[in-house]
Amino acid sequence: MDNVVELARIIDRHVSGSGICTTIMPHVSLIRADQPSMPTPAVYEASLCLIAQGSKRVSIGEHSVVYDAAHYLLVSVDLPLVGHVIDASPDAPYLCCKIDLDTAILADLMVAEGSRIADADLPVLGVYPNDPDLIDAACRLVRLLDRPDTIHALAPLIEREILYRLLVGPHGSMLRRVATAGSHLNQVSRAIAAIRRRFDDQIRIEDVAAEAGMSPSSLYAHFKAITRMTPLEFQKQLRLQEARRLMLADGATAGTAGYAVGYESPSQFSREYRRLFGAPPRQDVARLQSAPAAGMAL
Repeated sequence: MDNVVELARIIDRHVSGSGICTTIMPHVSLIRADQPSMPTPAVYEASLCLIAQGSKRVSIGEHSVVYDAAHYLLVSVDLPLVGHVIDASPDAPYLCCKIDLDTAILADLMVAEGSRIADADLPVLGVYPNDPDLIDAACRLVRLLDRPDTIHALAPLIEREILYRLLVGPHGSMLRRVATAGSHLNQVSRAIAAIRRRFDDQIRIEDVAAEAGMSPSSLYAHFKAITRMTPLEFQKQLRLQEARRLMLADGATAGTAGYAVGYESPSQFSREYRRLFGAPPRQDVARLQSAPAAGMAL
């Protein structure tokens, strides 16, 4: 528990105001919210999320989980989730550390460990009780922000330790499948990456399937089983989320944002935007601008 308190102090020291703060460590982001937020759709990268204070709910389809300072969230592949902070206040803000997973390092650790992939039916989105050793490593990693000159030498070592602790944890077999070429999880992960690279263009399922090393029918079945969406539904959500960002952060009009992410019909863009975010583009952006914490996804 002392390490969780220390992690909260470090995050609070490095994040001012509500929102997501990237750091000079490419895989590490810090998040703060001073009030509960509204449910917000977003694609979560494969990552470890450690809450040091407060709590949050994330959902995929009908499946929903809550995590807090006593539990961590593990997202094994990029997933379209709906998340919202449920416990936060100015006196006790929501504080979280997000560490992206590097599958290349996971694969290297698997070789070093020499273990086989165990059969297991584990969720790609899961919440687990905090591991003191994992929290200790996260504290040491985030504390490097106080000594930027040490990051280049030490951050990769601590990140590797964190991934090792995840690999030997209760969800290790799931991560092994993600990092193993030829597994369905690894193939779907590659398909997701392919869609994300060209989400604003017309894509053919056959091309995505070929890049993932699957047949179109196998891709469709496994993609939907893992993400609860079809590949084209996933692409649509990516487009709408990027359009929302363009309007909110860059001041783009709805027409400009829709065109930029691949929509040719303004009415179709507005209709699909409202279906995902619950309001037309202009109304949704005005709502987010009046309550900045509402748009925080992670």
